[in-house]
Amino acid sequence: MRSAPGEDERARTCPGSDLASRNIKAIIPGRSNRRVKIDHDRELYKQRNCIERMFGRLKINRSIATRYDQLANSFLGMVHIATARYWLKFVHAA
Repeated sequence: MRSAPGEDERARTCPGSDLASRNIKAIIPGRSNRRVKIDHDRELYKQRNCIERMFGRLKINRSIATRYDQLANSFLGMVHIATARYWLKFVHAA
């Protein structure tokens, strides 16, 4: 029996279609109303969430969000300054 036209294409481009064959595990949990539940690593998800929140805070600084600096060292310096500013706010509030 032949597959429908485009079916092979969908199988190649569909996210998650071959994750198990490449030993890739889910980190982000599925939606609560999903019929087939996907096991995920809660600890890795917590770490990922922490990193994503930090990038969100860093992107408040316009120069980091738009990447005005052309050299990597200048950009990294701005990231360090922004991180230090955030850290000082956090320490001062405590």
